[in-house]
Amino acid sequence: MTAVDANWGTTSPPVKSKVRIQALDLIRGLAILGILAVNADGFAAPMLASLNPATWPFPHEGWTAIAFWIVQAFFHEKFVTLFSMLFGVSLFLVGGELSDRTRGKFLARRLAVLLILGMIHGFGIWWGDILTLYASTGAIMFFCRSLSARTLMIAGVLLYGAMTLQHLPPGALPFAPPEARARAEAQLTPPPAAIAKRKAGADLAEAKSSWAGAYRVNTKEYQRLLSGYPRLLPATLGLMMIGLSLFKSGFLAGRSSTRRYAAVAAAGAAGLAIVSWLEWRAVMAGAPVLGGDVLGRVLTPFISLAYASVLILLLKAGAAVVLSPMAAAGRMAFTNYLTQSLIMTCIFYGGRGALMGQVDRPALWGIVLAIWALQLTWSPLWLKRFEMGPFEWIWRCLTMGRLLPIRKGAAGAAAA
Repeated sequence: MTAVDANWGTTSPPVKSKVRIQALDLIRGLAILGILAVNADGFAAPMLASLNPATWPFPHEGWTAIAFWIVQAFFHEKFVTLFSMLFGVSLFLVGGELSDRTRGKFLARRLAVLLILGMIHGFGIWWGDILTLYASTGAIMFFCRSLSARTLMIAGVLLYGAMTLQHLPPGALPFAPPEARARAEAQLTPPPAAIAKRKAGADLAEAKSSWAGAYRVNTKEYQRLLSGYPRLLPATLGLMMIGLSLFKSGFLAGRSSTRRYAAVAAAGAAGLAIVSWLEWRAVMAGAPVLGGDVLGRVLTPFISLAYASVLILLLKAGAAVVLSPMAAAGRMAFTNYLTQSLIMTCIFYGGRGALMGQVDRPALWGIVLAIWALQLTWSPLWLKRFEMGPFEWIWRCLTMGRLLPIRKGAAGAAAA
C-alpha cells in the first residue's frame, strides 16, 4: 500500500513507500510564497495598520498605493484560499478513509501537535498564525474526509458562499430601496481614522521598543485574532471541502484534461480582471464599488484555481525541471512558513531589527522578493541531503513520539 506525502511533507506511519503528487507540491510552493506577500504588512506594522491605507505609517500615494494595489488585486486571499484547499486534501492523504482507524489516530495526533505548534508560533513569534485555525478546522474536517466529491463540493460551496454573502450590505441588492442604497454608499467612505491611527502608533512604539514590548503587543494581537475564529472557521472548512472534492475528482492531482485547466485559467483570468478593477477603484481612486468586496471574495476561489491551473498546464508542457525549486519549497512549506515569520520578526520586532513602521510598501516588496529567492534556493539544496524540512521533521517526531531519521538513506541504513 502506498500513500501520498502531501501535508507539509510528512506521511502516515503505517506507510513505508512514498508517492508524491508533483502538482500538489508545486501548488503548495506557489501558495506559501504568495502568502508572504500578504503577511508582510502584518510584520512591518501593527495589526491596526496592516492592510489598511488609512492607518499605514506612510502616506497612501504614488508607489506606496500601487504596491498596496498589487497585493490586494493579485495576492490578498488568493493564496491562503489555495492553501486552505490543499490542507483539506492533506487530511485525506494522511488520514485515509474514516474506516482506517490506524491512520485516523495518526491524523488526530498530527492535528493535536499542529495546534500546539500553532499556539507557540502565534504567542511566541507572530500574531498572524494560521496553524491554529487549520488545526481547529481540521478537527471538524476529520469527520468529512470520506464524503464523496459531489457532497464535499456542495457542502463546501454552501458554507463558503453563506459566510461570504453575509457581508453583502442590504443596500447593494438590486431590489433595495434608494434610501438603503444611499446609506450603504455613504458607509463606503469611512470616518477619519485619527483614533485608530493613534492606537496603531502606540502599538508600533511598544512593539519596536524591546523584546518585552514586542511580546506584549504580539500576544494582544494574537488573542484578538483567536477571538475571530468563530467567523473564520466555517469559510475555511468550506474551502477545505472544495479542495478535497477537487482532488478526488482529479483536478488538483493534475489528472484532468488540458482543456479543463485552460477553461479554469480563462475563467479565473476574467475574475482577476474584475477584482483588479474593483481594487483599483477602492485603493487608487478612493471610490469603492458598493458590494465590490463581497464580489471579490466570491471570485477569489476561481482566481486561486486559475493560478493552480496555470502551474499544472506548465507541468503538463514539460516544465517540471524549471519549476522544481517551487515544488521543493512546497515540500518544505511548514518550514518555509515558520522561517518567514522568524526572518520578518527579526527585521521588524523590538529587541531585534526594530524596523517596524520604518519600511514603506515598495521597500517591503524588496524584502519579500529576497525571501522568495532565499527559499527557492535553499529548499532544493536542503532536500538533496534530507528527507524533509527541519520543522516537518520536528512535527513528525512529536506526532510519532520518538526521534526519526532525517538524512536521506539513514532510514535504510538503520533498518539494515
